[in-house]
Amino acid sequence: MKTIEIIGYNRANLGKKEAKRLRAESHVPCVMYGGKDQIHFFSPMILFKSLVYSPDAAMVLLNIEGDEYRCILKDIQFHPVNEIILHADFLQVFDDKEMKMEIPVKMEGSAPGVLKGGKLYIKKRTLSVKALPDKMPDTISVDVSKLKLGKSLKVAEIKTKGFDILTSPLVTIASVETPRALRGVGAEDEELAETEAEGSEEGETEATAE
Repeated sequence: MKTIEIIGYNRANLGKKEAKRLRAESHVPCVMYGGKDQIHFFSPMILFKSLVYSPDAAMVLLNIEGDEYRCILKDIQFHPVNEIILHADFLQVFDDKEMKMEIPVKMEGSAPGVLKGGKLYIKKRTLSVKALPDKMPDTISVDVSKLKLGKSLKVAEIKTKGFDILTSPLVTIASVETPRALRGVGAEDEELAETEAEGSEEGETEATAE
C-alpha cells in the first residue's frame, strides 16, 4: 500500500475560535488517536489533496514536528457548501495490530453478458477489510469474466490472502442486468423467429426460380 506523508504542528490552543482561525489560514484541525495519548495538531490543507481526492487507499506517515507516526485517515469532515476540510481524524496503527479499512474494488476482465447486450452494474465500490498494516491491500481485484446475462458476483466468491473481508459474504459486488428489450425472449420466441426467417428464405427462393 502506498504511503503519503503529511506534516503537522502541535496545537497550543483548542476550541472553536482557534479552529476557525486555522481554517481561515488554509490549515486543517486534526487529532490522532489509537496510541497512548491523543495528539491535537494542524496541517496545511494542500497536503490532503493526494490523500482525500484519490480512489485508492493509502497509509499515512504523519510527521508532527519531527515525531513520526504511522496512521490511516479514519474520518474527515467537509463544509457542506464550499468543500473546505473542517476536521480530520487519524488512527495510529502498529505492525503487530490488525486494522480495519475501506478498500476500493477494482473490476478486471470482460463480462460475457455485456457482449450480449447486458449492462454491468457496480453494486459495491468498497469493501471493509481487516488485516495487519503490511498485509492491507491497495485494492481488491474482482474478476467479472464469468458474468453472464442476469448473473451477479457476491463477496463470498472473492479469494483473499493475508486479509479478511468483513463485508457480508451475501452482498452483491457486481451484476450484469438484462436490458428490457431482451427480457421475456424465451425458446418459443426464438423458434418462432427462426420459422419466420425460414419462410422468408423460401419465398425468396421461389421468387428467384420464377
